[in-house]
Amino acid sequence: MALVHVQSWQETYRGLMRDEILDDPQLLASRERFWRVALTDPRFSENRVAVADSDGRIVGIAMSGPPTADEPSPWPAQLHVLYLLRSEHGTGLGAALLDAVLDADGGASLWVADPNPRAQAFYRKAGFRADGIEKVEGGVRHLHLVREARPR
Repeated sequence: MALVHVQSWQETYRGLMRDEILDDPQLLASRERFWRVALTDPRFSENRVAVADSDGRIVGIAMSGPPTADEPSPWPAQLHVLYLLRSEHGTGLGAALLDAVLDADGGASLWVADPNPRAQAFYRKAGFRADGIEKVEGGVRHLHLVREARPR
């Protein structure tokens, strides 16, 4: 999972994120620690995690959960992670990952890097829209997207 996380960052964010972050020799170890905590710490027991595989190897990862404490939100779920290797773009695996970690009719929010037109189009197709909130994190501008809960 950590390898996919790092490789997808390097494929997607080169030119948006500083090279010293993407090429940091400690990036993989950092992502390994992230996933170890996300998967084992009881504080994150409400998170939903999914992986996509192709020919027995992980090619995509996703995680949702309650909004983070530092960014309270009226939305019941937040997509924290959805990364897919570039070689798998357009295969339907991204949509499958999204569906695996978010209820199709539930309200949700997420942050997406800007510019990242492919990801933004993917989320628009899934019913998300920008709500006008932005932030800069690690030198990268992010747009806040939300999806209204659909009546059942």
